[in-house]
Amino acid sequence: MSLPHSTPANDPALNGPVRIGIGGPVGAGKTTLTAQLARLLSQHFSIGVITNDIYTREDAEALMRLQILPQDRLIGVETGGCPHTAIREDASLNLAAVAELERRHPDLQIVLIESGGDNLSATFSPELADITLYVIDTAAGEDIPRKGGPAITKSDLLLINKTDLAPHVGVDLSVLERDASRVRSGKPHLFIQARHGTGIPEVVSEILSLAGLAAHADA
Repeated sequence: MSLPHSTPANDPALNGPVRIGIGGPVGAGKTTLTAQLARLLSQHFSIGVITNDIYTREDAEALMRLQILPQDRLIGVETGGCPHTAIREDASLNLAAVAELERRHPDLQIVLIESGGDNLSATFSPELADITLYVIDTAAGEDIPRKGGPAITKSDLLLINKTDLAPHVGVDLSVLERDASRVRSGKPHLFIQARHGTGIPEVVSEILSLAGLAAHADA
């Protein structure tokens, strides 16, 4: 994993940025999460964002409208076909987008790569992402974690979003907690409300810990 610390051995110009893959089903809150993470991370790091859509660049345009980052730090990728192909089997479009962001910003330290909406088996190629986050929607049902799938069990951080909807859809958060802990074998998971920013600082802390960048953020 490339870690852009301030020491020469970890200079981003030599090792490249840390690449964080963000996956999840359609409507789980990936774009909202990406926006919240970009807002906080950009306070301490040079970052870029890549979004994946099947036929449009709508997610990238949504982030541009929020004006969280300058437009030259955002790239929208039109994947065509199945979204998981562009993040796993053939990541060339996304790798080219990473290279373009590095060309524009040689000091780039972190790249957030938001996948198009996909199913519980969608995972990022290790060639593309150093750290993987997977987002699920509380309102999709309390059985989602125990259904498993590589995205649920193998992602570095599982995020259970929209917890404020639980009482309205009959979901017991304690069941989600129990099942997430069981199927992930010790890998971390967090409850969040991305729209309201609840839990986002904890997500950032977890990301920086996984990337070895916590000390850099505090400097």
